[in-house]
Amino acid sequence: MQNEKDKQATEVVSHMMQNDLFSQWLGIEVLEVKEGYSKIQMTVRKEMINGFGIVHGGIAFSLGDSAFAFACNNRNVLSVALDTAINFIKPVHVGDVLTAEAKELHNGKSTGLYHITITNQKEHVVAVFKGTCFRTNKSLL
Repeated sequence: MQNEKDKQATEVVSHMMQNDLFSQWLGIEVLEVKEGYSKIQMTVRKEMINGFGIVHGGIAFSLGDSAFAFACNNRNVLSVALDTAINFIKPVHVGDVLTAEAKELHNGKSTGLYHITITNQKEHVVAVFKGTCFRTNKSLL
């Protein structure tokens, strides 16, 4: 059973997903949410291919960015990206099922630091994303 903090985290992410048309377009499914944590998944489609016949790097970046957003906002404190970076490790192909798991490394009053691991259906790490957020004084709900 979820504790109150994790219940609020789930409510915040549900609210975010209702309004996040880009994450909806990506086909993101929220698998798990806890305070300062999120795990999401999507299946890569053919319209996500770049000119080299592999998936555009922006897809893995966007999946990592969504996991980052869900993890850093789920305390119901509006937080925005201050700095992000990604390392692409393996190519992603059509049909791959990507999972992004965001873990909080630091939760400060005005900033937060998150590490997001993106894996494929074979549990191979395809990318690693790092995000720093800035915390505002606004609530989402």
